[in-house]
Amino acid sequence: MLAVLFAAISSPSYAETGSVRFKFFKAGWFVGAQTGSGILEFRDQIYPFHVGGISAGLTFGGSSTDFVGTARNMHQPTDIEGVYTALGAGVALVRGVRVIQMRNAKGVILTLEGKQLGLQFDFDLSGMNVSIQKQ
Repeated sequence: MLAVLFAAISSPSYAETGSVRFKFFKAGWFVGAQTGSGILEFRDQIYPFHVGGISAGLTFGGSSTDFVGTARNMHQPTDIEGVYTALGAGVALVRGVRVIQMRNAKGVILTLEGKQLGLQFDFDLSGMNVSIQKQ
């Protein structure tokens, strides 16, 4: 009995971290739309993914953003899939840097930093959806 308890304690299911890179385009007038693509590097493998969604909030203008960052709390590559929510606010006038943290229902946390090109002001609850591209 003690051996079973020790085995359960000594072999927990560790969450891992992957790295992400993606580019997306966002435009809107009150309601915004976003689309893009990128890659997840996880356990020495590369997984292409698609990003899309609609933002319900205050959005004006259009921009293109190149993001790099991490995906934490992952157990398998498909954990990155799902709708992400975050309270984000940013202003980009010609060239700006955005930093955002988002979370999906599986508990994956994306911490992203990016260069934004364009003219956009937004304050919204993001509804970005990530899906791994089937090969």
